[in-house]
Amino acid sequence: MSNELRPYRVLVVEDDFRIAQINTAMVEQHARFQVVGSCRSGTEALSWLQVHGHDVDLALLDVYLPDVEGLSLLWEVRRLYRQLDIVMVTAAKEVDTVEEALRAGLFDFLIKPVQASRMQAMLERFLQRRALGRQREVDQKQLDLALAAAVPEDRSRTLPKGVDSLSLDTILQALSLATGPLTASELAERTGTSRSTARRYLEYLVGTGQVGVAAAYGEVGRPQRLYQLRSEV
Repeated sequence: MSNELRPYRVLVVEDDFRIAQINTAMVEQHARFQVVGSCRSGTEALSWLQVHGHDVDLALLDVYLPDVEGLSLLWEVRRLYRQLDIVMVTAAKEVDTVEEALRAGLFDFLIKPVQASRMQAMLERFLQRRALGRQREVDQKQLDLALAAAVPEDRSRTLPKGVDSLSLDTILQALSLATGPLTASELAERTGTSRSTARRYLEYLVGTGQVGVAAAYGEVGRPQRLYQLRSEV
């Protein structure tokens, strides 16, 4: 497989396994990316990188790890693996921390809880940056697109009444973690919402093309509607 067609390989460094699973699912919603490693400490991450560091394209790093002081892991990874793009995915919001991280040459900085749309925007910008690297020359417009922070549109202004962005991302994350299609009742149970609320969000996502729906006729009576995140989203 050529470099242009193979998935870009991603390392996730996160001590909370649930958040690591969510981040992995959000990354792998994009067909061009594959999570190839997941580490829960700085020591584990550096050991993993010693073996695979020159075969990975992107690392998602948390600031708060049990054996790491501040941003020491970030600086060590940057020193040893200069070809690796790094994104901080963390709850750290202190201005000093953000400024120091940016000085390390981060590709992006995502503050938890990360919206799925923001993760996808970061991945799209990563693709633009890598495409830029395959050209011999660039113009100012191409540079502006590649260097601009990929902050998505404020969806609160465009979402219909009864649909808010935080609940929508919760629904999307639950769908991305599912191993198969879900009914509205199953989704409600996983997200802690009512069945009617889950159904409302699902129908909105069907309308926007992000979720597919099919009918199941396995039992006598009214067929169930099964929902699944579309792979191209």
